[in-house]
Amino acid sequence: MFFGFGKYRLIGKLTRGQSMWKDGCNSNLNNTMPVYPSDTEQNGESNNQECNKGNQELLITACSQLQKGIEQHKNGNLKVAMAFLQESWKKFQVLEDLSQQIKALRYLTLVAYNHGDYKIVINYGTECLSLKPEPKIQQQILSYIGNAYRHIGYYEPAIQYLSQCLEIAKQLNDKKSWVAALNNLGLVYKFSGNLPLAINFYEQSLTILQELQDQWGEEQVLKNLGDAYYGLNDYNKAIDYFQKSIQIAQSLNRPRNVVRLFKNLATTYYALGDYAQVIACYEQRLKLAQELGDTRTQEQSLRNLGIACEANGDYRQAITYYEERLELARETQDSRSEKQTLASLKAAYYALGEYTALMEFE
Repeated sequence: MFFGFGKYRLIGKLTRGQSMWKDGCNSNLNNTMPVYPSDTEQNGESNNQECNKGNQELLITACSQLQKGIEQHKNGNLKVAMAFLQESWKKFQVLEDLSQQIKALRYLTLVAYNHGDYKIVINYGTECLSLKPEPKIQQQILSYIGNAYRHIGYYEPAIQYLSQCLEIAKQLNDKKSWVAALNNLGLVYKFSGNLPLAINFYEQSLTILQELQDQWGEEQVLKNLGDAYYGLNDYNKAIDYFQKSIQIAQSLNRPRNVVRLFKNLATTYYALGDYAQVIACYEQRLKLAQELGDTRTQEQSLRNLGIACEANGDYRQAITYYEERLELARETQDSRSEKQTLASLKAAYYALGEYTALMEFE
């Protein structure tokens, strides 16, 4: 049966269902999906060549609604986009125009995915596949459905759909979609707890990305490999992959990615008990956060620097970091952070035996 959950209801009759199996999509829709029929189609030479004037007007209205839905999606108005797209699909069903139904359903699937309505993604995607679109469209829709199942934790159907997506990408020799399917399968196996198999898919993906000289994708897959090896407690390999990912992110001038990666790297060094490296990572993370004006990351970095210094036995330096964090918390009026930092300062002074200093925090 179809899922009837989510913020939207399907409009129009659904012809085929998809049952639930209990146990990062790639898309070129904006570049590959035409919206309006051609002049000859609007003159009656579309799938419904003998349509009367009423049907012709209905076709033009449906195409207009499809275009509005696409525009609203581009502007980030996903609910409005969904409403326009649903209405266009309903009219294309009345007209029995399969090619336009496919176009509407592709965008409905995309918008629902971007909105996080994964059960609705499965509904629309399955309906689109039932119309037997061309292989490239099948590959895109299979990717959305597989990733939707991954997001809601149903890994067996996720693997089945993504495996079909991978096979079509191979047949089409579409290397970018091929890479995306491999990486998505890696994510499914990671979340299902099969880290060795996840690593296998990531490594296949990495090989193709390096052949394509796609550093943006390579940075992400290197991070995924680092995460997987961290999960296997193979910290040295995790560090190697995180460092490589950082190098690429720096070369691509992606400071926010570097900020996130330094946290992963610091966490791995902490697991090894290498507190000096932990401090070095968080110092670099703090500096980048300051340059970006990211006060939340600054606050987190100062907190973790204090913790690392305590673990290293350097309570005096920990106090310095906590004092910086306290000042930032008060500047940003973050009462929760202020309360936590005061408690950290008290604990650090207590560890130093400086009990008179504790009176300042009472």
